[in-house]
Amino acid sequence: MEFDHIHFYVENAIESRDWFREKLGFKAIASQTSQHTQKEIINRGQVYFALSSAITPESPVANFLSLHPPGVADVAFLVRDINSVVAKAAVNGAEILQPIQENLQGLKWAKISGWGDLTHTLIEKIDDAQILNSNSQLSRDLVAIDHVVLNVAEDNLESAFNWYHQILDFQPHQNFDIQTNKSGLRSLVMTHLEGGVKFPINEPTSANSQIQEFLDANRGAGIQHIALRTENILGVVGELRSLGLPFLQVPATYYSSLQTKALSYLSETDWEKVQDCQILLDWQESIPGAMLLQIFTQPIFNEPTVFFEFIERKVVWVNGKKMETPGFGQGNFQALFEAIEREQMKRGSLGKN
Repeated sequence: MEFDHIHFYVENAIESRDWFREKLGFKAIASQTSQHTQKEIINRGQVYFALSSAITPESPVANFLSLHPPGVADVAFLVRDINSVVAKAAVNGAEILQPIQENLQGLKWAKISGWGDLTHTLIEKIDDAQILNSNSQLSRDLVAIDHVVLNVAEDNLESAFNWYHQILDFQPHQNFDIQTNKSGLRSLVMTHLEGGVKFPINEPTSANSQIQEFLDANRGAGIQHIALRTENILGVVGELRSLGLPFLQVPATYYSSLQTKALSYLSETDWEKVQDCQILLDWQESIPGAMLLQIFTQPIFNEPTVFFEFIERKVVWVNGKKMETPGFGQGNFQALFEAIEREQMKRGSLGKN
């Protein structure tokens, strides 16, 4: 299983398309207009998004936006055997929103319910064709959707994991319990044995947690952020900053505490660029040379809901085999949590009970 694309439901698909082009450097590649819905398809590198808005009140987008602010409505997965995946999902209680369809080229797809109001389009590709990205070319720019993070209500983390385990065969991979003296969250990272999907779930552990703030703003569970993997994070972030994309701020003290260790991994020039771009660093101590570089944007909509992450997983050699740095850095997770807390303080939401 792999990520195929992310589908956003928005107020105006054309305006959102133009924003992604201007601030994130995406390209418009297709436009589809049905009786009720306008859809724009965009990409950058191997990352593909769909943006849909309602033309009439009968559009599913109109229904979604009556329940939630603009955000992610569907996370689409590539699967190897769609017939068995859909059959298992149905047996275990998922609602089949769209039965399996097949086009003349043999491409198959279906849609099932997810957690809350989230849905999942399932796609089985034929001869490397994909529903949105059949013409993609290899690029060091944005090479993949690395992971997608789901926020759920307090005490729902275990139930949400069990649902995805039973329906789509996700497995537990890593746990985090992030706390400060102000708030906290609990996180479980799910992975899939057949492919590279990483799908963390967060729940709040305090009433003023940033996860609770998201749930309040989103009016329920939903996708908090989408991590886009690159092999050139310094170049990508430098470009996005020049385009005016706003990122979370990192205090200078963060870098002063890391300098000695960082310079054993990075040249002085790259270390200066990391600080200039305000990129977070973390290491896998058990794997020599393994390093994660991450940065997070401000929320992309008016509400404090969806944001993006850019991540580079440094390539290392382990037992004679080439591999990307795995996992999620505990230090970066803590740094992200504290950065969002600082934004909460600016909004005045951290002191709420």
